[in-house]
Amino acid sequence: MRKTTVLILLTLASCKVAQKATIPAWQPYDETAELAKNANHESTRLRYKLIQSRNLDKNTFWKTISPQLGRFSEADYQALKPLILEQDILTLQGHIRTGKLTYEKLTQWYLYRIAQFENNRTTALNNLIAINPNAVAEARARDKARAAGTTHPIFGMPIILKDNINQNGMVTTAGAQAFYNNITKDAFIVEQLRKNGAVFLAKANLSEWANFMCLDCPNGYSAMGGQTLNPYGPRQFDTGGSSSGSGSSMAANYAAAAVGTETSGSILSPASANSLVGLKPTTGLLSRGGIVPISSTLDTPGPMTRTVTDAAILLSAMTGEDPADPATKNNPKNKTYWESVKTGTLKGIRFGAYKPMLRDSLYAQNVAKIRAQGGTVIEIELEQVSPEGFGTLLNVDMNVDLPGYIKNYGSSALPFRSVDDILAYNRQDSTRRMPYGQGRIAGVPKTQLSPDEVAKLRTSIRKTGVEYFEKPMKQHGLDAILSINNRSAGLAAAANYPCLTVPMGYRPNGEPVGITFIARPFAEDKLLNIGYAFEQATRARKAPEAYK
Repeated sequence: MRKTTVLILLTLASCKVAQKATIPAWQPYDETAELAKNANHESTRLRYKLIQSRNLDKNTFWKTISPQLGRFSEADYQALKPLILEQDILTLQGHIRTGKLTYEKLTQWYLYRIAQFENNRTTALNNLIAINPNAVAEARARDKARAAGTTHPIFGMPIILKDNINQNGMVTTAGAQAFYNNITKDAFIVEQLRKNGAVFLAKANLSEWANFMCLDCPNGYSAMGGQTLNPYGPRQFDTGGSSSGSGSSMAANYAAAAVGTETSGSILSPASANSLVGLKPTTGLLSRGGIVPISSTLDTPGPMTRTVTDAAILLSAMTGEDPADPATKNNPKNKTYWESVKTGTLKGIRFGAYKPMLRDSLYAQNVAKIRAQGGTVIEIELEQVSPEGFGTLLNVDMNVDLPGYIKNYGSSALPFRSVDDILAYNRQDSTRRMPYGQGRIAGVPKTQLSPDEVAKLRTSIRKTGVEYFEKPMKQHGLDAILSINNRSAGLAAAANYPCLTVPMGYRPNGEPVGITFIARPFAEDKLLNIGYAFEQATRARKAPEAYK
């Protein structure tokens, strides 16, 4: 038996009758030695000041999970493991149809697994902030409703939401201690997922305020959740940010799928760092209503999954026109993206590969694989372009958009009306609320532009991004551009071009790397088809060894 399994006591000492699960209390530990090991890490982002949260009592997890497990046992977990671990959504649905699995057992399996790994200091990844106390009840309801027939494959699937996405009855913190009591109604995309029958399992940790809290602090750290770790190398590899918990939890097989958000790289970065598929959609394809914002110009939610087909399923389940989010007006909706991915091919598709990136052997190998599958790859120059005023735009947007969220979507218990209010609150207890400082968000209220200046800045940034991609795309007749991880994320955000990252392999030390496909606005179906063809040709993803 694995060491971690003994943490959950599930059988009587005197007989083989399974009892209700009891989970031993979590005891905070002295992390001094762990921090010392990372003090001189080659990456400054991994020189942690702390790992455990000073605000979250992990025992609240076990108090929420334990009653939901009932008599689910270690024997149940092991018996179901081959049916669930690393399996895609369509395979899971197949097991449901044949009676090998129920939505209730599927949900309990994930909850058991979370308790198994997260209640052990050697395997804990700190990638979750809260567990849904109604997850198993939701799953049972899906089992009962299944007889009436279901139309969407997301039905009954346990989903993890990044904790800047509102979910009815649960706290939405954005990782900030200031939002510890922000209990809200569903975000629009959560309403869509609920209508399609998804089960909400947990809320994921993240880089606080979606990586808009501190300067040069670790990816994956928040005051509420502590330091998210990468299952491929805890304390060794970066988690990416800001959807760090969504990435880490999916890599560790804690759910069937997860939702992240991106302003500039916040899905692509953690997806590639955790050997996942991550889709940053065109802003406006999915609603931002009920999501704690940085920038109404650039923000978007998106899927983070272990396969391209799962990303297509999750994307389709979230689409819809939100009257409260003007960006979604007349957007594509009701598209069954997952049904067309299998028609995807690389043959005849024209790609642009950046010449300097071809010095990366892993990138070069995968470009060769694309060519071998019939894709045409044109080597293009990598221009050094940075949209002037990008950070300024984020500041002026957040200064308006965060108070707008508090007013329109936040809990009435929140006492804040401005970013300045939050800054002042944090200063009252810097140890618990801002151990890495708040240098980035502190710049938000200092940035003041007139409405005309903001409009001109938006236009300028968009023009820079579009020209950057359109110049080679028009010159060479390209369908998509190839990048690595989130290296082109800022310019893609500026242009509002969607991006799909897919695992392409691992460095010699085991660190995951993704290849990223970039296309024109609302070309998500094209990206998913290309990504599926690439995924099937390479099958690069491997589960993290310690979490198999």
